[in-house]
Amino acid sequence: MPSPRSADQPAVQPPRRGAVDALISQTERLRGRVDAVRRDTTADPMDGRHDPEVRWQRALCDLAVHHLDDLGQHLGQLREGLPVDQPEPSGPGGRTVPEPRAGKGGTRVPAADEPAAEQPPARGSLLSRVGSAEWNLLTDEVVWSDELCRIFGRTPEDGGLTLDELPSWVSPEDQPMLTGMVTDCLVDGKPIDGEFRAMRADGALRTLHMAGEPVFDADGSTASMWAVLRDVSELRRSQRAVRESQDSLQRQRYAARTEHRLAVELQEAVLPPWRGSLRLPDSGAPGAVAGDAGLDLAAHYLPSETSARIGGDWYDALELPDGQTLLSVGDLTGHGAAATSGMAMLLGAVRGMAVAGIDPGPLMGRLNQLLGVSSQPALGSALCGRYDPRSRTLVWAQAAHPAPLLFRGGTGRALTPPGGVLLGATTGAAYTQAEERLEPGDLLLMYTGGLAQDAGAATERLLALAPRFAAARGAQDCVRTVVEAFGDERREGDACVLIAGVGV
Repeated sequence: MPSPRSADQPAVQPPRRGAVDALISQTERLRGRVDAVRRDTTADPMDGRHDPEVRWQRALCDLAVHHLDDLGQHLGQLREGLPVDQPEPSGPGGRTVPEPRAGKGGTRVPAADEPAAEQPPARGSLLSRVGSAEWNLLTDEVVWSDELCRIFGRTPEDGGLTLDELPSWVSPEDQPMLTGMVTDCLVDGKPIDGEFRAMRADGALRTLHMAGEPVFDADGSTASMWAVLRDVSELRRSQRAVRESQDSLQRQRYAARTEHRLAVELQEAVLPPWRGSLRLPDSGAPGAVAGDAGLDLAAHYLPSETSARIGGDWYDALELPDGQTLLSVGDLTGHGAAATSGMAMLLGAVRGMAVAGIDPGPLMGRLNQLLGVSSQPALGSALCGRYDPRSRTLVWAQAAHPAPLLFRGGTGRALTPPGGVLLGATTGAAYTQAEERLEPGDLLLMYTGGLAQDAGAATERLLALAPRFAAARGAQDCVRTVVEAFGDERREGDACVLIAGVGV
C-alpha cells in the first residue's frame, strides 16, 4: 500500500550516525554551559535564601539539566540502536512495582506498569508542565503556582495541598518515598530530588519529578520548604513504550531464531542425507540385465538472498524396489517451519506412493488431493519422474513446474511438459505424463522456480551452460557450475537443483 505522503514530501529517512553524534556533542556542550550557570546561582546559597527569584533561577537550571540529561540519553539510544538485553520494567527508584492498591477514598490506584490509566498531559509549553510550591512551617501557609494547581487537576481558587494532605494524593506505593524525601529535607536540610505518581482529582495518574530544598531563617533552622514539580508523565510513557518495544523485539527475534533452527533441522532430516554426488549402482532388481546404466546424481540447495527464513523447496532421488529411480523436485509456498513441515509431508507422500508403484501422473493427482485437505492450506509446484535404467526411459509428470532440461552433445533443450495445474489450486485436477528416451552421457537437470526472479531467463541461462556441462567430469561438477552462475542471484525465495547423469 503506498504511503499517504505526497510526492513532494518524501518519507523521513533514518538519521545518519554522524548527524546523531553531532547532536550529542552539542547537547553535552549545552549541558556544560547550563551547569556553569547553575553553579553561579548556588555559589553562595545564603545570599538567596529569602529571594524567590534566585530560588526560581536555580530550579530552572536544575530543570534544564534534567531535560538535557534525558535528551542525551535518548540520542545515545538512537545512535547505538536497540540493546541486546533489557531489564524488566520497574517502578521509581528501581523498585519492582507491586500489585495495584486502593487509593484515596477507595479509588483504585493503578501500578506503574499500567500505561492505560495514565492520561496524556496537555500539549503546551514546557512551563505549562512545571509548577512551584512553598510550604511555610512557621505560619502553615501554602503557596502553589497556578501551573502546579493545574498539574494536580485543581483550580487556583482551590489552592495548594499542605504537607499533611499531599501524601493522600500520591500512589500508595510511592507514599513512603515521598515522606522520606520531605522528612530528610525538613529535618536534615537535604535537597529533594525524586519522582512519585500522583492521582489527580479527575482520576488521572500523573508522574511528577520533584526538586526542592529547605529555606532557613536567620538562626539556621528550617523555616519553609520550596520545590519545583515537573510533570514527566509523557516522558516516562515514551520510555516505557521504548522498553516494551525492545522487549517485544527480543521476543520476536528469539521466536524467529527458534523457528529457523526448527526449519533447518527438519529440512536436514527430510532431504536426502547425501551432499554432493551419489552414484546409484546398477539395479539388482529381478529381471535386471547386468550392466544397466545407473545415474550419477548431485544436488544443491540455494537459500533465499532476501529472507533468512527457509522455504518449502525440496529435491529427492530414491532407488525403488523394482530397480527404477525416483527423481523429484518441488516448491511449497511459504517460509519457516510451517512451509518446511508441509514440504516434509508432501515429500513423504511422494516417496510412499512411488515405492507403492504409482506412476507419476496419478501420483500428482493424489498429491493435489492431499494438499487440498491439509490443515494448513498451501499451493505447490512439483515435478516427479521414474527412470528405468534398463530401457533408459524417463516417465514424468509436473504440476505447474519448470520442465526438466536435457543436455546432449554440448546442447540443451527443455522437455515438452505434459498437462498439470498447481497443486492445491483446484480439486479433481487430472495430470498427464510424458515419456522421454535417454541416451548414455545425457544430463538431466531439474530445478525449482526460485532459481532466478525471471523464470524464462533462468531457463535460457541454464541452457547456455551446455558447453560447460559437456566438459564437466560428472554431475557434481555440473552442480558447481550452476551454483557459480546463480550463486550471487538476488532470489526472493529458495531454490533447489538436481542433476542426473546417465551412465554409459
